[in-house]
Amino acid sequence: MQSHSSQSNWLRSYYFTRAAFSSIWISAAVLLGGQPGPAAFLLVIYPVWDALANLVDARVNGGLKANPSQALNVVVSLITALAVVIAVSNSTYAVLAVFGVWAILSGVLQLYTGVRRWRTYGAQWVMILSGAQSALAGGFMISQSLGTAVPTILDIVPYAGFGAFYFLLSAIWLVVAAYRKAQA
Repeated sequence: MQSHSSQSNWLRSYYFTRAAFSSIWISAAVLLGGQPGPAAFLLVIYPVWDALANLVDARVNGGLKANPSQALNVVVSLITALAVVIAVSNSTYAVLAVFGVWAILSGVLQLYTGVRRWRTYGAQWVMILSGAQSALAGGFMISQSLGTAVPTILDIVPYAGFGAFYFLLSAIWLVVAAYRKAQA
């Protein structure tokens, strides 16, 4: 396990990277969302990225056994990517429903990870809030998938946008906390 200082440095970098990826994904979704091939790729790559990010973060912080919520999140995200591959060829309603279920599961797991980290490192309130909001957004996506309006990748953009915002806010919060600690 890393020291508190190196853990804070890791989390800052990790959160900034997650925010940057989500921002790039959103830009690509807006620019390429009307093209079926690129949109399908973006829909699959989003949960694959989440799985990879959780895997790397868990490994940096003691491994998958020491981080069961992240280990489960890796599995959930990879299953989601496979489900999206299947859903993309069937219906956009199915894709949105898959993303909704994933948002609920990954949100609950993120919330748990935030609570667990708070005990040791603090400054996790943003990730806890993000996890809770992700779960609520998942329910909303599922309800949209049952509606009559044809879903597109743009229906997932707000979810990714809030994720980017929360990761960026967490990173900034840790930067400010480190600055205050250094000044004390």
